[in-house]
Amino acid sequence: MKTRVLMVVCVLALARNVGAQEPFVIYSPVQNLATLFTGLFGPQGLKVDSEATLPGEQPHTAHFNSDFQSNFDKFTTAIVGQLVTVPLPSPASGFTYELDPNTGVFKRSTDSFGPILAERAETVGAGRVSFGFAFQRFNFQTVEGLDLDRVPAVFTHDNAQLLGGRQDVITTLNSIDASVAQYSTYLTIGITDRFDVSAAMKLVSNDLKVRSQATIQRLGTTNELTHFFRQSDGGIGNTRVFWAIGHASGLGDTTVRLKANLDRQKSRAIAAGLDIRLPTGDQMNLLGTGTAGLAPFVIVSSSLHRVSPHLNASYQWNGQSILAGNPATGESDEFPDQVTYSLGADVVMNPRVTLALDALGRYYVNAERLSQETFHALDAARTPFANIAFARESFNAVSGSIGLKVNVAGRLLLDGNLLFALDDHGVRDRVVPLFAFEYAF
Repeated sequence: MKTRVLMVVCVLALARNVGAQEPFVIYSPVQNLATLFTGLFGPQGLKVDSEATLPGEQPHTAHFNSDFQSNFDKFTTAIVGQLVTVPLPSPASGFTYELDPNTGVFKRSTDSFGPILAERAETVGAGRVSFGFAFQRFNFQTVEGLDLDRVPAVFTHDNAQLLGGRQDVITTLNSIDASVAQYSTYLTIGITDRFDVSAAMKLVSNDLKVRSQATIQRLGTTNELTHFFRQSDGGIGNTRVFWAIGHASGLGDTTVRLKANLDRQKSRAIAAGLDIRLPTGDQMNLLGTGTAGLAPFVIVSSSLHRVSPHLNASYQWNGQSILAGNPATGESDEFPDQVTYSLGADVVMNPRVTLALDALGRYYVNAERLSQETFHALDAARTPFANIAFARESFNAVSGSIGLKVNVAGRLLLDGNLLFALDDHGVRDRVVPLFAFEYAF
């Protein structure tokens, strides 16, 4: 028994010693999600201490913070602008009607139940109402092809070009866990036989968690008191882990859609309209864009018995938003405009089931974009480190979509859909499920 007790005591002591070798963990306060990154790497977060001086300087605590702030202002802009513009399900009804001039009664104008994330040109019919609800969950995994679990970032000392001890850098390895749950309710009313008005309201739940392991790389100093992280036991070290965790939920932006059928033949239809985005979501918690938007669109669709192809295109004009500027200071900038387009088809599998297929594109105009690079320090060896860089440029993100609409009873449809990334551009979730129901009156 004594032997067993001694073994347990040794194991516990070893565990305690191993735990003491782990980097000191700091949890940064989170006021809102839009400033989570800058808060993590600001004066209240990732802070480098010093008790020594460089030549000609006074004690210089936190002389890396200006680079922390400038880099992660851009990181916030590159990431969150795309989190608040995830695709919405189409408010168009699965049941569309037109007046039969021979009988004076309404009849279904299409055999299929239509697309899920795209639109068709047909309208619901005068006096007709369609109501729907959809749920989507995005768990973002990559940004520009870079795993969000392993995002490197290098931070330099103020006035690093003066060399000496200022050649020290901080390398960080950042793990970002970002998810968006979106609950959309939409209503479409047929004002006339060729004109619809729709509204889509959404509730949004955001979770954002960031873990950053920071390491001081001594390239210009040998005195460990020049730059260090204070440890939990009061000692000093080269490594520290920083955490920031935030959650927010509430009303997102509201979209009002005006849609008019311009031409309707037996086998084709053309429609045009306008989406009006109202900034009803809290931008500081990434529930909305923080700016109004206008998106004129055009739709061309056709009905070829069991197959109904369609083409959509729109241009989204946006105003100014803090999310495109600097959330930490409240400075606004132009939220990037977007061109959206889709090409797809609905296939009637049987009278109660429609298969929906689409290729969906989103072109971001002059948006903040992240890229990977190799950083070379200013020491004699030009030591390389993995890093990220930022640039303002336009880019295209393409996704595929496949789903089913099932007529379970009467005018009730149940929808299931998978949205999947076809490239690595922007912030991406590889597969996004959607579940919805819609009912036509």
